[in-house]
Amino acid sequence: MQPRFYKKLIAKQLGQDFKSAVEIVELRIPEPAAHEIVIRNQFAGVNAGFDTLLCRGEVPYANLTPPFDLGVEAVGEVIAVGSDVTDIKIGDAVATTVRGGGYREYQAIAANLAIKVRQATPDILTLMPTGVSAMVALEQVGEMGSGEVVLVTAAAGGTGHIAVQLAKLAGNHVIGTCGSDAKSEFLKKLGCDRVINYKQENVDEVLKGEYPDGINLVFECVGKEIFDICVNNLAVRGRLVVVGFISEYAYQLEAVYQPRIYSKLFWKAASVRGFLMPRYGDYIPEARDRILDLFYTGKLQVAVDSTEFKGIESVTAAVEYLLSGQNCGKVVVRF
Repeated sequence: MQPRFYKKLIAKQLGQDFKSAVEIVELRIPEPAAHEIVIRNQFAGVNAGFDTLLCRGEVPYANLTPPFDLGVEAVGEVIAVGSDVTDIKIGDAVATTVRGGGYREYQAIAANLAIKVRQATPDILTLMPTGVSAMVALEQVGEMGSGEVVLVTAAAGGTGHIAVQLAKLAGNHVIGTCGSDAKSEFLKKLGCDRVINYKQENVDEVLKGEYPDGINLVFECVGKEIFDICVNNLAVRGRLVVVGFISEYAYQLEAVYQPRIYSKLFWKAASVRGFLMPRYGDYIPEARDRILDLFYTGKLQVAVDSTEFKGIESVTAAVEYLLSGQNCGKVVVRF
């Protein structure tokens, strides 16, 4: 028998951290409007940095007033369809990437915003929007070519492990940074040419010693000292793409007192570029189709972190776990 109520997570107020801002509420499972479908979410992806910044009110393009819904990507089963919906049926597996649609057990959504997939598995959450983001960031912002030296920081993470593989598939030499032996082994299995465990090796010394001509393209997710090292080791006409700065999401931004970086960029004709998926929405459909094809044809491996987070009540712990940097692959909550 279908339950009548469901739980979702909302930001009840703005706060310095995710935990202090959120609460669980219970609502009646909705009926679909004519153009909508209702989905029972089975898995949701965790985006701890975005979640934290959103709860602080520090995502400029969102500008939300509490209370507001949380979570983005989810995959689940369609349980009801509106009268005007013809291309999706009850029982179909679909993925969604709408802000506010993730951290909830059920969602009603316009049918044209759902993406049909073969199965509602957590693997899908490593691809949409995470893998799509990696593809668009590398290709459109980073102008990734072939035969280049590409550095991926936080390379064993949800986005990083996809970026490593896309760079290899494009015919590049790929360096990945990580913080444990287990992550090092994982990256080697993905084909990473040089893995730097920053807890055992000095990243700057390795790059200067082994790559004296510099790095052509950096996919940078960490921030702070790693960002500085990456800037210092850019090649002539090198590109650094800022995909995130997870080292500072849980804290106030660090004040930096040192010479500005334009002198480091100018003489190399190098550049630092910011990537934010909502600013590149026109590239999403094509990238989504390609990333799914790579996955379904076995050319792309995906990794879901093995730590289990079950139910809405576990989302806060999942966010804190991801911010701690312990994860290997995509962090997922199961409903």
